[in-house]
Amino acid sequence: MVGLSLRCGDCGVLLRSVEEAQAHAEATNHANFSESTEAVLNLVCAACGKPCRSQTEVDLHTKRTGHTEFTDKTMEAAKPIDLEAAPPKPAGEAMDVDASASAEPQEMVAPEVNKEMLADLEAMGFTTARATRALHFSGNSTIEGAINWLSEHQEDPDIDEPLLVPANTITEANKPSLSPEEMKIKAQELRERARKKKEEEERRMEREREKERIRIGKELLEAKRIEEDNERKRMIELRRLEKEEEKRAREKIRQKLEEDKAERRRKLGLPPEDPAAPKPSAPPPVEEKKSALPVRPATKAERMRDCLRNLKQQNKDDDAKVKRAFQTLLTYIGNVAKNPDEEKFRKIRLTNATFQERVGNLHGGIEFLQLCGFEKLEGNEFLFLARDKVDKAVLNTAGAELNSAITNPFFGVL
Repeated sequence: MVGLSLRCGDCGVLLRSVEEAQAHAEATNHANFSESTEAVLNLVCAACGKPCRSQTEVDLHTKRTGHTEFTDKTMEAAKPIDLEAAPPKPAGEAMDVDASASAEPQEMVAPEVNKEMLADLEAMGFTTARATRALHFSGNSTIEGAINWLSEHQEDPDIDEPLLVPANTITEANKPSLSPEEMKIKAQELRERARKKKEEEERRMEREREKERIRIGKELLEAKRIEEDNERKRMIELRRLEKEEEKRAREKIRQKLEEDKAERRRKLGLPPEDPAAPKPSAPPPVEEKKSALPVRPATKAERMRDCLRNLKQQNKDDDAKVKRAFQTLLTYIGNVAKNPDEEKFRKIRLTNATFQERVGNLHGGIEFLQLCGFEKLEGNEFLFLARDKVDKAVLNTAGAELNSAITNPFFGVL
């Protein structure tokens, strides 16, 4: 059967003549052609007579004009292929003997493309370099082919570089098969496709960001839980150390009392007390009072510590205020301890504005001074410490408690 077209074995396009096959080969480097009994599609609009060579052109024409009736004149326009013309030559072969024999380098020039289609592509927003490449590599045949080529090669690294081809390569410029309205519709479709692709990418990135936010949130919660655990363990350990310190202090006081008792017995000429001697099961009340007297400083120290702890807990939201009160009390106690004979250090006016601001208005401040020996006089106008009631041991204990409260960051927390 006689062939009605030439089919490109590389891309499957149908071509009407040998000339079209040659142009297609030069533009695409395709060289595998064969005869086909399938005729090139030729649908003619019944309303305006516009010929369409593909179903895509039919759809675009219908969208632009509303024409829906087309006459199939494929067989009327079909004619046998004349194979007497020179067959298409594969890309890379010499065009003639003289060109093959020439040792001179080929001249590179810009390819010839259809000026009208180039202008239309530029009007659609494509650069001259991109439009030229698209027309050249799509066979310089249709706007649709050029746009399809651009959509497939828009990520090529050399897409915006000027295209140069050998001077003896000429691509026949065909008339455009798309009207301006159809080109606008095609451009709109490409823009819509690009917009949808961008939106999909943004949604994907947003999902990734949300996953990352959730992961970071979980890590922060876990880190906070671990930190709270560690803080609780530190507080428990600190409380244990405080109890051990109190136990050592009581033991030290007990040893001191034993040494004082032994010294008094020595001065009275009594023999040293035998540790192995049995102790009376029920000591007389008088002996209880005597044994209780030396323990009084430890009890007063605990009462001082309770005063300071209450003062801090009542003002736990203002650390600066608490620290200033502790330092002021330490100054009062230090001045009396260093200068017990100076009355000005042993007398405090309760109505003094500075005293009221730093100590007087804080619960526990005046009680602490009273534990150190100060008493209220003259209608509660003064706090006074008599010279004969100055007890340096009590003052030293008060100073130690204040120093501990100032330097220990966990004082009063538990």
